[in-house]
Amino acid sequence: MKEIQEFFSNLRSTFPTVRLTDILDILVVAVLLYYVISLIWNTSAKRIVKAIVFLLLATLITDLLNLHAVNYLLDRVLQLGFVALVIVFQPELRRLLERVGGKGYVRGLIGLNPAHTVTIQTEAVNQVVEACEAMSQERVGALIVFERTNSLEQITATGTKVDAAVSQELIRNIFFPKASLHDGAMIIHDCRIEAAGCVLPLSENRSLSSDLGTRHRAGVGMSEVCDALVVIVSEETGAISVAEGGMLKRHLAPKTLHKLLLQELVGEEGERGGVLDSIIKRKNQRKGGGSHVSKP
Repeated sequence: MKEIQEFFSNLRSTFPTVRLTDILDILVVAVLLYYVISLIWNTSAKRIVKAIVFLLLATLITDLLNLHAVNYLLDRVLQLGFVALVIVFQPELRRLLERVGGKGYVRGLIGLNPAHTVTIQTEAVNQVVEACEAMSQERVGALIVFERTNSLEQITATGTKVDAAVSQELIRNIFFPKASLHDGAMIIHDCRIEAAGCVLPLSENRSLSSDLGTRHRAGVGMSEVCDALVVIVSEETGAISVAEGGMLKRHLAPKTLHKLLLQELVGEEGERGGVLDSIIKRKNQRKGGGSHVSKP
C-alpha cells in the first residue's frame, strides 16, 4: 500500500510540470498503440496479446505483494520473451509491414482516395451485384476482392492476369463451375478485373462459425491483412456475404450488397450530380421499371 500511495503522490506532483509537448507525445503513442492493436485484434495474435497483458499485470501484483520468487520468475520470462515474440508474431509482423509498405498506404492514412470516375466506379459495382445475384440464384460459388489503398500485387501474382472491364457476363464465366479459374479469387483494381484464380490467405480466427468453408475463411483472411473489400457467394446455400476488416456480414440481399458496395467503394461522391440516381434509374428501366430485387 505504501508503494501505491507514493505513486499517486508523485503523480500529483508531476501534473504542474506537464508541457504541451508531453501531451502531444502521449497522444502520438496512444494513436500508434491503438493502430497496432486494431491490426492484430481480429487475428490469432489476439490471444497472445491477452497472455502478455496478464503476465505484465501478474508481475506488477507480485511486486506490490512482495512475492519475490514469483516476481523474479515472471520478470525473467518477460525479459527472455522478446525474442520469442518475434518468432511467434512473425506472420503478423510480416502482414503489418506489407500493409505499411503497400502502395497507397499514405493516401489511405490521410483520407485521400484515388481519383476515379464516379460513373465507372458505380457501373462496376452494378455489374458485380448483378453477377452475384445471378450466381446466388444458381448456387455458383464466387470470391471477389476489391483492392483499395493496400496493394495486392503479391496476391495477383498467384493467379492469372485478366485485365478486362468489369461485366457480369465475364464474372459469371470465370466462376462457372467447370471453368479453370472458378476455385480462386477475382481481384478488381481501378474498376477493372485485374486477375482471377488467385490464392488468398486463410483466416486463423477460431471464433468464425464452424459452418463456414474455405471460400469464406479465405475472404475473411484477405480482409484481415489489408483494407480490401471481399464479396463471397456460397456454393452450398447461395448466400451473399461481405468481409471487411476481419468481420463477415452474411446473408445479404442484392439490394443491401449494392448499397454497401456503393458506400464503401464510391462514397459520397456517388451522390453528386445525380450520377448514381441516373444509373439506378436506367438499371430499373432495363428490368421493366420495377424496383424489386429478389433475395438469394
